[in-house]
Amino acid sequence: MLKQIKIGFLTMMTVAALASCKNDAADTAAATTGTTTDAMAQPGAPTDGTAANGLSTTAPTAAPGEPAAPTGPTTVMSFTETEFNFGKVKAGEKVEHEYTFKNTGKEPLVISNAKGSCGCTVPEWPKEPIAPGASAKIKVNFDSKGKSGPQTKQVTITANTDPVQSIIYIKGDVIGDPATAAPAPAGGGTAPQKQ
Repeated sequence: MLKQIKIGFLTMMTVAALASCKNDAADTAAATTGTTTDAMAQPGAPTDGTAANGLSTTAPTAAPGEPAAPTGPTTVMSFTETEFNFGKVKAGEKVEHEYTFKNTGKEPLVISNAKGSCGCTVPEWPKEPIAPGASAKIKVNFDSKGKSGPQTKQVTITANTDPVQSIIYIKGDVIGDPATAAPAPAGGGTAPQKQ
């Protein structure tokens, strides 16, 4: 009986993990129709809780296990771009893009967290404070494995800014059926072609 409970629990956790990164109807609808939800507000399209530049204006609450927003003096983070369209890629390809930003405020900028909207979107951000007037980059990696069709993913950046969260987007089209995308063979080379 205990073994069956453990198997059931592991199965449920596996399904939840796999489903968390799958495209949901909102992702697909927003990418194909141009409509948005509060969770995926597009830059330049103000909605409740979103400034005209697409940055969130609501104060976040830290979830258990996530870093809290920095406290103390606030500053201003200005991006040269908040959205990158990678165009069309084949299912299984990885895309990388660097977003440049500048601390245009008068206090050091401290980024406490950067989190992708799903496990396929992974940000890397500077851990050290950014001096006033200095620029830095946030690198975002998108893995199209298991994806198909239009994609719009976001990265939420938590810092000592007002508002405390800024959002950047990566989007594009994944071509091909993710179920039939052949993985690259071990040891390099090219995958065999279907005939």
